Amino acid sequence: MKIQYGTILATSAISTACAFQSPGLNAKRSFALQSFMDEAQDARAQTAMSSGFKDSLDRQGMVGSQDLAKKAWQISPMVRIEGKTRKTFQFHDISKEVVQVVIESDGRPIHSDIELWIGPDWTPMKMSVYSEDGRVRPVQTLVGTRNMMNNIEVRNTADYQFPMRAGAAQATPALTQLRSTILAEGPSRYIEGGGAVKSFDFPPNVDQIQVCLSTDTRQLDARVELLNGPNNYKQVCSIFTNNGLKNSLFIVFNTPGSGNVVRVRNMAPLEFPCKASVAPVE
Repeated sequence: MKIQYGTILATSAISTACAFQSPGLNAKRSFALQSFMDEAQDARAQTAMSSGFKDSLDRQGMVGSQDLAKKAWQISPMVRIEGKTRKTFQFHDISKEVVQVVIESDGRPIHSDIELWIGPDWTPMKMSVYSEDGRVRPVQTLVGTRNMMNNIEVRNTADYQFPMRAGAAQATPALTQLRSTILAEGPSRYIEGGGAVKSFDFPPNVDQIQVCLSTDTRQLDARVELLNGPNNYKQVCSIFTNNGLKNSLFIVFNTPGSGNVVRVRNMAPLEFPCKASVAPVE
């Protein structure tokens, strides 16, 4: 009986010891396994984040080519314009009716005025443009010259800390034809005068948006805004002309990323509606 009782006590002690050791060992094994899984998950997350960040930079034009303008909008040479100064471009060929203007910077904001001069004291068209980032979103617009000898003035209205580069040239045949086609048969919507507003939103895969505003020869007084978020202005263009057909507004916005909205506001009186054609660049 003593031997059996001792055997039972020894067996019980071993079982008790095993009962106390097993949870600890299992916990260590579980903790080590969980740590390994967490590290693997963190590595996957970091890889995905890096990939997503690179894709985001690609969409913003900060990886690879940083020139978001199409070849048709490339003008050479570009002239540096300091703050509070201006540059004029002369065009004497009356057989060509459209001039293309490009304004860019090294990533700093752009505040500029663009004017069409015909004769010594006639300015039939004036534009005021703003861009938050002149590298990612340069100003790209077409100006009608009414088949007359003219000067295009580009004025840098920003302070001297914000220089910019500008270029003007006779528009390429492709751009001239595009503007003519949109004015003649492009899909458009009427926007009443008196401050009426119309907004157009676009999916993230749209890289450029073309905007054309015109009237039936009456005055055009309008404002076009490129927004990314609630009232977050990325680019703004205001135009006034006494003839919205001969000097219709044609401007191209670069739209990297998502959440881009174009908002058009007719600033003219109620009697002067305008026609807006807003579409992605094909």
